[in-house]
Amino acid sequence: MSEGEMNPSAADQSDHQVNEGSGDAEVDWEAARKRFESLASTKKLRTPKSQDAITIAVSSRCLFNMTVERNIYDEQGLETYMKYQQEHEEEPLRKGPAFPLVKALETVNLRLRELYPDSDEIFDIVLMTNNHAQVGVRLINSINHYGLSIERFCMTGGKSPIGYLKAYLTNLYLSVDPEKVGEAIEAGIAAATMFQMKKELNLSDKQLRVAFDGDAVLFSDESEQIVKLHGLDTFFEHEKKYEKTPLAKGPLKGFLEVLGKLQKKFHAKDLRCDCPIRTYLVTARSAASSGARVLKTLRDWGLDVDEALFLAGAPKGPMLEKIRPHIFFDDQMFHVRGAQEMGTIAAHVPYGIGQKYNKSTPITENTEKS
Repeated sequence: MSEGEMNPSAADQSDHQVNEGSGDAEVDWEAARKRFESLASTKKLRTPKSQDAITIAVSSRCLFNMTVERNIYDEQGLETYMKYQQEHEEEPLRKGPAFPLVKALETVNLRLRELYPDSDEIFDIVLMTNNHAQVGVRLINSINHYGLSIERFCMTGGKSPIGYLKAYLTNLYLSVDPEKVGEAIEAGIAAATMFQMKKELNLSDKQLRVAFDGDAVLFSDESEQIVKLHGLDTFFEHEKKYEKTPLAKGPLKGFLEVLGKLQKKFHAKDLRCDCPIRTYLVTARSAASSGARVLKTLRDWGLDVDEALFLAGAPKGPMLEKIRPHIFFDDQMFHVRGAQEMGTIAAHVPYGIGQKYNKSTPITENTEKS
């Protein structure tokens, strides 16, 4: 046999070995790719610079359900509470009402970092708590257990953390303590009170959905004052007369503004239809009688919402059940209750004249004091 010749059976065997080796290589490459994607999906994002980030300050009792721990604190005192937390620090805390929101914020962050890897214009979650530092070990362990990207903590050892909100450049503060939320709003910081849910909700893990009431939330309470003091007929006349005059801003206007700013970053990449942020206006106003002023105000501000629902006094709960937002902001407790009864995570914004006429006791779980 010459040097250039080869036995056919040997050639076939050689080809088979090459093909078999190629197949093994493909299998190995596929396994490596999946492993890399798995590592990439669990890798925490680089912490953004505070001056560029959208900072969401969340209390520990918002992020986690600490009803049992709070009862120990109330009934047995601080020392027993701290001892309990240290004895259970390897036991993850249960998820609280802000947990789905935080996960959705992190989903948006991943998308933003894919499109703008060098930008720090993403959400930065700060855990804001008046817990003592030793309790922080259980909080850290719980955050790591759930794979959350929360690197900034503020533990004030029994003192109110409100004074630190501006130092953290906070865009939104969420707490289960209505007094602290009221203090934050008085300081000009967007804030809302959250309440423990009776059951864990299955919400979108691909899109952040935020729903807002209009008056005394996005807008000031000027129109609501007219309703309360003079009735609906006078309100309709007032809104028609001042249709071209923008409403003054409310406490949550700034948060809608930053959401819109981030949405535009996706629009700029031609991803309007695949944007991971969706905003909703859910208002008791009537469209024909008083809706134009609302829409013109948003236009004047250079803002928009993806969907606007004018309910003309109808209950908000059924609409919110269809939207399934990660959070719904409203200034009226009966709307918050109605939303919660339909399985929506609703937060109370204690702002405006509605608080004078609505002195309802904040919602809590059956046995909780959070």
